[in-house]
Amino acid sequence: MTRPTVLITGGAGFIGAHVVRRLLTAEGAAPGALVRLLVHDREVMVPAGAAAQTVHGDLCDASSLRGVCDGVDTLVHLAAQVGADLERCRAVNVEGTRALLSEAARAGVRRIIHLSTAAVYGDGPHRGETESLLRPAPVSPTSITRLAAEESVLAAGGLVLRPHMVYGEGDTWVVPSLVAMLHLVPHWVDEGRAQVSMIAVDDLADAVARLARLRALPAGRVLHANHPDPVRVRDVVSTVAGALRLPLPQGNVSHGRALDLLGARDDPARARRLSLLAVDHWYESSALWKLVDADPGPGFPERFASYAAWYRAAMAARSGPEPAGRPAG
Repeated sequence: MTRPTVLITGGAGFIGAHVVRRLLTAEGAAPGALVRLLVHDREVMVPAGAAAQTVHGDLCDASSLRGVCDGVDTLVHLAAQVGADLERCRAVNVEGTRALLSEAARAGVRRIIHLSTAAVYGDGPHRGETESLLRPAPVSPTSITRLAAEESVLAAGGLVLRPHMVYGEGDTWVVPSLVAMLHLVPHWVDEGRAQVSMIAVDDLADAVARLARLRALPAGRVLHANHPDPVRVRDVVSTVAGALRLPLPQGNVSHGRALDLLGARDDPARARRLSLLAVDHWYESSALWKLVDADPGPGFPERFASYAAWYRAAMAARSGPEPAGRPAG
């Protein structure tokens, strides 16, 4: 009997590395499944004692993808380009995804899981809407092209996941951006009342692994991929500040005043970064957990404690407060 094969793209990235680890452990792997890793220019770390196939290919070179999907049962597409370069984002996220899906179709792959981002919804406010009630309105090169990638995946019968703020070991954006904001605007913004959706990277990886194990995946569907309970920004800031031994914000300013302090009135990227902490961005996310039949686990304050030591070490290794990465959306 042929072993089922799972092909993973983006296995060297923040989320991808955790998905690879999860699928290659006894608890996370589909019984008897073979994991195949698409590698381009970054090495994918494989847990000690685990085995995985490696194939080489470049999403920007369709000819290099020939054969990578042969014998594959499930495609887990996690690779994405983020940043301000629209042409580069289009080459990887749009054209690269189309090339990969074309190869998957040629090889007869019918099960596709694609990781996108809730940033495709735009600036907000978003307050608990389900997947069917929000209309995408992307504003950045990353989110514009990731929405286009989604459309190709959905047309191919794939399943799309939209997480919002993903934190945990390897994070170079969510918590570093928060810390940068605390340096630049050391005040509560609108009392920290805004609520946000978040998910620990290990919990997201577990959900992806569970989806890969399902006998039947829902076709052409979008799912929010967050912890089902939103978190007040005030609780996020208090938790992070306490764990990383940072001073709490002092006093309160309006969102408008914070834009002035940040110099973001004429800087859309900075304004969007601030909006993540000042405007509601939370999404009804229970459908995913029902589908995979899993408990999403504890919420942010309790879950963050397991990553605090890693964040302290990572922050100590950085020379300044600006985040080392770029936003996923």
